[in-house]
Amino acid sequence: MNSWFPTVFDEFMNSDLTPRASKTAPAVNVKEDDKAYTMEVAAPGIKKEYCRVSLNEEGNLNISIENKMEHKEEDKKQHYLRREFSYTNYQQSYALPDDVVKDKITASVADGILTVTLPKVQKEATVSKTIEIM
Repeated sequence: MNSWFPTVFDEFMNSDLTPRASKTAPAVNVKEDDKAYTMEVAAPGIKKEYCRVSLNEEGNLNISIENKMEHKEEDKKQHYLRREFSYTNYQQSYALPDDVVKDKITASVADGILTVTLPKVQKEATVSKTIEIM
């Protein structure tokens, strides 16, 4: 098992044993298989235009989500007794493990989830072979 997840994400993400660091930080799932790491960031109701995924100068992954609850002209005519929809901004930087192919990272938004796929360097298959002794 790769040790990247516990060492990198424990500082930023909540675990079953500790409370969440921030109530405004979205929930994040991280999966791993032989080919890639996959991050799933909860972004309900967020349009893809408000999500940004990039690599910074140090090679770290930056994820930004901006929720713009724009006040429309008709809202001025309404009398709200309670209004909890608001503008929120989330930004986090993640150090990536050495086996990520950084120029092949992809991201998509569907069904309220921002999915970032971090492909791994594929190791060559080892070949068994008998060497003839001369």
